[in-house]
Amino acid sequence: MVVINVVKRPDFDKMARKVFMKAIDLVGGLKKLAEFRNLTWLPSLAKASYAVVLKNEGLYTNLKIASELGIAEQTVKNILEAKEEEVEKWLSKEIEELDEHRAGGLAKLAYKKLKEEGTLESEEVTEKEISHVKEVFEIDIGWAVYVLARIRGLDFPVKKEELKERLEGLKIKSKPIEEILEKIEYPIATPAELLKKIKSVLES
Repeated sequence: MVVINVVKRPDFDKMARKVFMKAIDLVGGLKKLAEFRNLTWLPSLAKASYAVVLKNEGLYTNLKIASELGIAEQTVKNILEAKEEEVEKWLSKEIEELDEHRAGGLAKLAYKKLKEEGTLESEEVTEKEISHVKEVFEIDIGWAVYVLARIRGLDFPVKKEELKERLEGLKIKSKPIEEILEKIEYPIATPAELLKKIKSVLES
């Protein structure tokens, strides 16, 4: 009898989400983010979180990561070469603003912390983590991260048809994404604008 061992593929989406959430905690939690003037760097942090996970857990090449995330190979290189030590020094000071240039180092530091804690591959996101993702602008960043993951690689501005194709089957707070997209004005200029418009529909 031949025994075939099936190796389960790591859930990179879940790992990247945990890295993203850990990074938010490192900067002071979502309550701290509410003090910032803009959150346009969040998509960069989401992509950096994926890049770090794919490199370290999936052993992807920079080129493959770039293709997977829809970003330039040089951007991937910049993310992976960022110094988490410099981010640690920066975090020790009073943080006034964040920008996408620190996203790579922040994601790497968050990944490092999760590995040290042994929680990167835990099966579920903890209740504490879930509670942390609902405080900024009343946007549940739990669903926001899923949206960002689905639309990675899209060139903005985008139209409804492109979003319907990428987000097909997704439900947010029990509402089908197709229903939500019908109530949004197009084109949408940035990922941040998309999140805000989805939030607006959910509240209407």
